[in-house]
Parts: sequence; C-alpha cells; structure tokens
Amino acid sequence: MPTLRTWAAAALLVPTLAFAQLAAPQPPEIAARNYLLFDVTTGQVLAAKDVDAPVEQASLTKLMTGYVVFDALRNKKITLEQTMPVSERAWKMPGSRMFIDPKMQVKVDDLLHGMIVQSGNDATMALAEAVGGTAENFVRLMNEQAKALGMANTAYKNPEGLTEPGHTTTAKDLSILANRLIKDFPEYMHYYSTKQWFYPGTPKSNGTNRNTLLFRDPTVDGLKTGHTNAAGYCLVSTAKRQVPNAGERRLISILLGAASDRDRANESQKLLNWGYTAFDTVKLFDGGQAVATPKAWKGAQDVVKIGSVAPIVVNVPAGTGGKLETQVVSQEPLIAPFTKGQKLGTLKVMAGGQQVAEVPLVALDDVAEAGIFGRAWDAIRLWIK
Repeated sequence: MPTLRTWAAAALLVPTLAFAQLAAPQPPEIAARNYLLFDVTTGQVLAAKDVDAPVEQASLTKLMTGYVVFDALRNKKITLEQTMPVSERAWKMPGSRMFIDPKMQVKVDDLLHGMIVQSGNDATMALAEAVGGTAENFVRLMNEQAKALGMANTAYKNPEGLTEPGHTTTAKDLSILANRLIKDFPEYMHYYSTKQWFYPGTPKSNGTNRNTLLFRDPTVDGLKTGHTNAAGYCLVSTAKRQVPNAGERRLISILLGAASDRDRANESQKLLNWGYTAFDTVKLFDGGQAVATPKAWKGAQDVVKIGSVAPIVVNVPAGTGGKLETQVVSQEPLIAPFTKGQKLGTLKVMAGGQQVAEVPLVALDDVAEAGIFGRAWDAIRLWIK
C-alpha cells in the first residue's frame, strides 16, 4: 500500500488559486459591504469580507461579457475589424450608453471600447447579439462559462448588468473571473486601462473611463466599475507593482457596495496600498528549479525532479519572510514511468506555525521505465523495505 511521506523542502511552488485567507495582519477598515483582495502572483487571498454573500452585479457583469467576446475573437468567430449592425434593442438600451443607433455599422473594436471604457449598455447588447445571435443565447454562453470557471454562486440574466431578479454574483466569484480574464486574455487587457475614448459623432463628454484609479495611480491598469441603486458603487481594480527581491506583483481588489463613486475609488486604493505594504513577498525559486528529488523506483533514472515551471513566490506578514518552513507530502513509493507535468505531491508552506500556502508538485522531466532487470531489482528492494 502506498504511504504518505513527508520531507523538508528547500523551496516551494506557486500556490494554486485557493481561498485560504491569511490570519494576519489585519486589513484596514474598508467602507464597503463586501470586499476581497487577491494576489494574482501567489494565488493568496490577503483580505476578505462576506465574500460568499450574493450581491447584485451591476456593470461588473460586463467582465463576463468581455470574457465571452474575447473567447470568440481568439477562436476567430469574429474579428476586431468586423462591423456589426446595431439593433433596435441595442439602440434603446437604458442606462449608460455609447450612443450608437441602427443607422450605424460599428467595428467590434469600437464596441469593446464602448462597453469597457464608456460602460455602454448599447455597445454591450450589440456585442452580445453579434456573438450569440440573440442576447438570450449569449446569456446562456455566459452562464456556461461561469460554471466552467468555477463561479459556483453566479447567475447571469442579461449581458449588461441592469437590475433583474436572480442576476447575482459574489466577491469570491468576481475574483475568479477577474483573475482568469487577466491570465487568459492578456492581449485584450489594454481596453481596461484606456482612460479616454469616444466614438466619432457621439458626445466627447461621454469618453472618460469611470475607473478614477486609472488617473491617480499609474500602477492601476483596470478593470471595471459598476453601479445600481441596489448594488451601490462597485469597483474591480487591479494594480501591478515591482517589489524587492520578487519582481512584478499583481493584486486584484474586489470592492462592492460603497456609498459613492469617490468612496469606491478611495477604499479600493486603500486596500491595494495595504496589500503591497503589509506583506513580505518572497521569491524562493525560479520556475523549473527542483524542489526535491525523491527516489524514482523502477525508473531509468534514480530520482525524479519535482517542482514548478512557474516562479515560486509566496506572501507572508511583513517581518516574517525569513521564517518560512516548507514540507513536501507525496505518495511513497513513486514508481516510474513519469511524464513531465504529472502531479507527484504537494508542498506546504508554513510561517509562524500557520499554513500560508499549499501547492502541487509536478515532475519537471519525463522519467522512463527501467529495463526488466532494473524493475526486478527495485521490486525486490521494495519487498524487503
């Protein structure tokens, strides 16, 4: 029978996306109903409040609309230069608008700017109809994508975010979506950092991005605002800063239910700044560097190198960066063959007795099966052992 084996490790891998909040330090007082601060670089939740409570989505809905449209672009179902008609339904959408009408044929690129920079509900509906055929079919695609991403407590009823019964999400689900949006479609992230844009023939006064953090913090490069009377003022923001000894570090702030536009910006800024100053970010190993080299029984090589292709980074409370302890847990014996990328164990990272990360360990190289005599010899050794 395989047994669990643990051994001290010299390093660790990048944590998987896991919602295990660190116990310390305490975040500042945040004037919002719900919030979550997520570190994209390490996969750790740094601060959270009521992250599973259902909330109205407002225009944060457009994050998923963007995800589905970007997927259609990548799969060449549409192109950025392709022009799309504007239906009567899109033209008559209430709320924030790009100011397009049925006499126009509008490029997908312009519609994306209209949806993201101007938060135009008309542009959003035009994109939904272009990709889904109908808004209703597009909403089906949105819900299927949410399920595929693991957004267990999200339901979409429309593509734009106007109030509708059952059109809800959670701070946790929004962090999953924002994280995947950034990682899956980096080529389209420039839309979210665009400060000013307007469509020719429409009011220039309508061309300012509602995410005011873009104008005050040069490290902020997205993502989306939202507001309805029920949802309050909401902002999903992200920043990318250089940190000592660890390189680039990206955070995502989910802030829901603030009292005003000013409050959602100020409180999001407060949360981001705290996330960058309250933790030591420790890079322990480069990608591809072995964490451990356990015995490869019945293998053509004596050992198998396990580690990660990604850099190994973790956050710990400020002042504790030099006190990390790591432990590898793996099934024993590890019997070849192994394929590169095959999961072979787990690494646990502790700081001050508290587990701060748990990450998968994979084979860094293929290890072929040994010849008949090598296999026979290891079989005898395992039997004696």
